[in-house]
Amino acid sequence: MHVFVTGATGWVGSVVVRDLIEAGHRVTGLARSADKAEALAAVGGTVLSGTLDDLDLLGRAAAEADAVIHTAFNHDFSKFAENCEQDRRAIEALGGALVGSERPLIVTSGMAMLAKGRPATEADVPPSGPSYPRQSEAAAAALRERGVRAASVRLAPSVHGIGDHGFVPILIAKARETGVSAYIGDGANRWPAVHRLDAGRLYRLVLEEGVTRPAYHACAEEGIAFKDIAAAIGRGLGVPVERREAEHFGWFAGFAGADMAASSEMTREWLGWRPEGPELLADLAQPGYYQG
Repeated sequence: MHVFVTGATGWVGSVVVRDLIEAGHRVTGLARSADKAEALAAVGGTVLSGTLDDLDLLGRAAAEADAVIHTAFNHDFSKFAENCEQDRRAIEALGGALVGSERPLIVTSGMAMLAKGRPATEADVPPSGPSYPRQSEAAAAALRERGVRAASVRLAPSVHGIGDHGFVPILIAKARETGVSAYIGDGANRWPAVHRLDAGRLYRLVLEEGVTRPAYHACAEEGIAFKDIAAAIGRGLGVPVERREAEHFGWFAGFAGADMAASSEMTREWLGWRPEGPELLADLAQPGYYQG
């Protein structure tokens, strides 16, 4: 199968590309710079130079592929609303090229605000409106109404592994800056987690299963208490672990205080997905997590 992948050299997308190629698929990947193009070519991918703003290019690439996997997202949170709009436009361009065909589109979303007081499931639907600017799933749902076989892979807030540059490194940087590894309230709010290798493999399983469900959950652990994450970071850096007010985390406070527990029971049943990577707290015990 010829698969077009956006974010093909990213933290998760690069794993998706390698897993697809190792399984015998042919991959064309979007690369926005010469060094990223070189990295993609080195693992056997075909390079398409461009960005998410090149909508015509995205549409042509999707039209020439047997399937599309969209993992790219600009994680500059100072421009979060703008980046969400860029993501929505890209999904519409990719999916628009697939209307009238059976070729699938897999997009990427998250697990925030799916459910309150219980672990979210694949049946839950994200909210709409200004309080939830990311529209990945709404865009995919609109495409399904047009007959496109579109689905979302919801990534855990911690997609971890050595070299991580996501949410956990933000917490590590804050602990270094302030001299304390902090949590909000009693720290009982939960974050699901998944190792990046397990997350990347899930996309291939969704694709090969036929993209038959609206949403799949990439979480190996249902929910780790935020206080336990803070404690692991405190041990890794040798700093105290203390309760702090939300203001301590600045713009990241909404994530640091969020309870985002989620189950992947349905995903495992549908796909036979069995996470194999280390758990988050085991990863955080490795000195390599604190280098750089």
